[in-house]
Amino acid sequence: MKKQFRSLAFVLGLALFVVGCKKETVSESPESTPGVAWHDRQDVSDPLSSARSSTENMTLGNPSGATTNTAYPDNYLMTKTQYSLSYNRSRACPNWVSWHIDPTWLGSAARQDDFRADATLPTGWYRAGSTSYSGSGFDRGHNCPSADRTYSTSDNSATFLMTNMIPQAPTNNQQTWANLENYCRTLVSQGNEVYVIMGAYGIGGSGTNGAANYIDGGRITVPNRIWKVVLVLPRGTNDVARITSSTRVIAVNTPNSNSISTSWGTYRTTVDAIESATGYNLLSAVSSTLQGTLESRVDAGPTN
Repeated sequence: MKKQFRSLAFVLGLALFVVGCKKETVSESPESTPGVAWHDRQDVSDPLSSARSSTENMTLGNPSGATTNTAYPDNYLMTKTQYSLSYNRSRACPNWVSWHIDPTWLGSAARQDDFRADATLPTGWYRAGSTSYSGSGFDRGHNCPSADRTYSTSDNSATFLMTNMIPQAPTNNQQTWANLENYCRTLVSQGNEVYVIMGAYGIGGSGTNGAANYIDGGRITVPNRIWKVVLVLPRGTNDVARITSSTRVIAVNTPNSNSISTSWGTYRTTVDAIESATGYNLLSAVSSTLQGTLESRVDAGPTN
């Protein structure tokens, strides 16, 4: 009888152990799964971890009316999960790049530094490669920054496609522009989300080797001006509907020069002025009434 009791107790104990293990496996926190970012798991219980869509990157509109029609190669729309852009075949650079920053994009993924040609460009188009800027005196300047896409390795790697680059004067890239990029992420850490559109226009900049209009044997145009527009919102949903006349919009337009001031605030301007220089409609998804208010104002807010 005692042997039977011991056997029964052993079986019951083993069963309870197995059930306990199953419960522990089922209730495992998604954050504990190694090597997988939480936004990639699409934990719908958290509104910030819902599946991301490439459409969020052009929430403010399509500034130049870019399309995927190759009959318009100098305004060719390219859509990545991480950002969207209008590519200019003649310049071998983007006209503009548009993206969104909130906590689902920011994490601890390492900088990949895997600069490479963009294989998604149409067949027959010149594709700038990792060494196309070598010896030019200009940086491979990110539009959508590496540090804005750090939640996963693939997110970060996407920022190193050469279709996201412009020939940028080193001081402009590494100091002035870096300071503005850091400030945008500071705004996110303070409870905001930001929409960013960055672009370049004109011909001729000044890098460490002096002035140049073209690099890479004339295949890549060096821009004369580099601009950025940042729209700041408290974190939430239905973003366009939440834009008001008091929404902060930062517009910056810098010379592509190595002698530039490291303070980006020095170069604040209006969205209207950038639109006049480029011919773009930068906040086209916003009501015309609000555009009139927001685009005519020079930002006077903090810079760090």
